Amino acid sequence: MSYYPSFIPQSDPPLPPWETLPTMYDLPSDNLEEPGLPDEFHFLQPLLLYLTFQPTNWNPELVYSAADLNLYYTIQHPLLYKRPDWFGVVGVQKLHKSQDLRLSYVTWQEPANPFVIVELLSPGTEEEDLGIRKSSEDKPPNKWEVYERILRIPYYIVFSRYTNELQAFQLVGGHYEPINLTDGRILMPELGLSLGVWQGSFRDIDRLWLRWFTSEGEIIPAPTESAVAASERAMIAEQEARDAKQEARDAKQKAEQAKRKAQQLAERLRQLGINPDEIH
Repeated sequence: MSYYPSFIPQSDPPLPPWETLPTMYDLPSDNLEEPGLPDEFHFLQPLLLYLTFQPTNWNPELVYSAADLNLYYTIQHPLLYKRPDWFGVVGVQKLHKSQDLRLSYVTWQEPANPFVIVELLSPGTEEEDLGIRKSSEDKPPNKWEVYERILRIPYYIVFSRYTNELQAFQLVGGHYEPINLTDGRILMPELGLSLGVWQGSFRDIDRLWLRWFTSEGEIIPAPTESAVAASERAMIAEQEARDAKQEARDAKQKAEQAKRKAQQLAERLRQLGINPDEIH
């Protein structure tokens, strides 16, 4: 005779893997020595800067910008590099020696150093990006030291998507000084541009973005935004043309109705023995 216990202890059901395995915040990078990269924001934000970097004081053929590209900064140690999230250069052709896309930006083989660099703060990179942690003598200089002392980049911008804090520094007398914002923007008169934080939708994602403006504060549209704006203007112009035609038809109809009424009135007067042409 078989025996079945009336009570069998049951263990707790296993937790789903998304509650026990590391999250995207625990695994921010495929390079443990370079935390914080890559992620979606580090792709989209530099893309918006790239698409809207259009200095008004320079020939577009002599404007170059790049994102996540190795920036080699000293011929004394040619293998050392930094990788800015985004940088812009003026006075440099888009193609290296007018021939090929760049594999990297080698400063001693280019006619100009970057004019502006943007770093996007990530967990683990803030101390280096802001120069809080100084490099030791046996290690390469940090980003702040390279941009300020070696390359002497005129404008250095740091933006955090976590706090939406924008920090800007300008090279003054060989060292960086904080920049006071004007109407929430960083003015760069040498470029005819300004840089500020903008609330809006880019690639269907609505949030605060860092983007380029004119010196007067007008948004510089990305190509897709320009196309949408042009389409909207065409639709408005088409609607205005239809409205104008309808107004012309309405005016013509009213004139014809007034003419018929005048004719009917004149005929009625004639039936009454009154010559309408003699009425003044």
